[in-house]
Amino acid sequence: MNILKHVTISLLSIGWTSSLFSVESSLESFLNEAVFEKQRLFNDQRYPNIVVTTKGTVLSVWGNNGIVVRRSEDGGKSWKHSITLAKSGYNGGGTIVDDNSGDILVFVEDKQPPAPLTIYRSQDDGKSWKAQSTIIEKDEAGNSPSMHMNEHGITLQHGHNKGRLLRPTRYYGPNGGKAEWPLQYTNAIYSDNGGKSWKTSKPFPEKGTGEAALVELSDGRIYYNSRLHWSEKPLNKRRREAWSYDGGESWKDWRIIEALPDGDQGRTYGCMGGLIRLPLKDRDIILFSNLDTDASHRERISVWASFDGGKSWPVKRLVDAGRSGYSSLAVGRNQSFSAGWIYLLYEHDPFKGAHIVRFNLTWVLNGTLTGDGAIPNLRLN
Repeated sequence: MNILKHVTISLLSIGWTSSLFSVESSLESFLNEAVFEKQRLFNDQRYPNIVVTTKGTVLSVWGNNGIVVRRSEDGGKSWKHSITLAKSGYNGGGTIVDDNSGDILVFVEDKQPPAPLTIYRSQDDGKSWKAQSTIIEKDEAGNSPSMHMNEHGITLQHGHNKGRLLRPTRYYGPNGGKAEWPLQYTNAIYSDNGGKSWKTSKPFPEKGTGEAALVELSDGRIYYNSRLHWSEKPLNKRRREAWSYDGGESWKDWRIIEALPDGDQGRTYGCMGGLIRLPLKDRDIILFSNLDTDASHRERISVWASFDGGKSWPVKRLVDAGRSGYSSLAVGRNQSFSAGWIYLLYEHDPFKGAHIVRFNLTWVLNGTLTGDGAIPNLRLN
């Protein structure tokens, strides 16, 4: 059905700050005529992260045998040639745009973790990069976090932790591998000095988790959404979630998200997914990306939308019916070429490069109702 016909005027009444540096956008910018565009961005390798800089430049970070970055200065319409950030190594995910300074941080591990880490910083909108030294404290159990392979990080916008950098991480166990899945858990690292040093959060409340994504809600809570690797857990084909009430230092109230699949449903293995919140005042519209298939292989990358901060996921839309895998989501910046766009960078086939798509919320609303809750106040007439 065409859900757009039921979008309400009340949804369009959200105000926005007109400052040049405003983080918040207007809902109207995401609700123009439905649009969806796709292009191929990388031809080999794996592991996507996509972010939008403070200047509105779209940055795609990619690679599992050397890390490259591609930039778009026109909102994702065209892309510059690849910039080699590291000649070897794994994309560790968690790419962060520091909204305080405009700097961008990319995390590269030498190999499949646990592994040595290098953080690269750009101070010129992603055009050039330098390695930096950093300190990452161990968690309360004495375990060091690994970076790979998580969704991008964020800059907190609310409360006394405003300005904090926060990104998802994980504990792999002493050696990594399937035998240590029961020991693994999702967590996060946070920095209050622009990424010079980091502290590690308390563990996610459920073991066997890893590869996660997070967003900050309009009231300052952090919503955490994680993959599960450990197949002995109940409902092991569905995503896990929890909330932080202290700026990402601890995680509480975890539950299983029965509405959201964790990878292809023909097996119990999960898949890294994307997560973003649209930057709207006093409204928590979240988008999630993952696979939507009953097969036992990775295919049918799709997006889901929540209009209540992750409590329900009433609509979804298929992006690509072909083979696909890991994915990352980003959202455009107000008063730039990226304004009103939602971006999805995803593995295609799934080990033969990546596609980038850009679309708006209208396109998502024309998807399929899931039966998990309802889209609120959605009647124009």
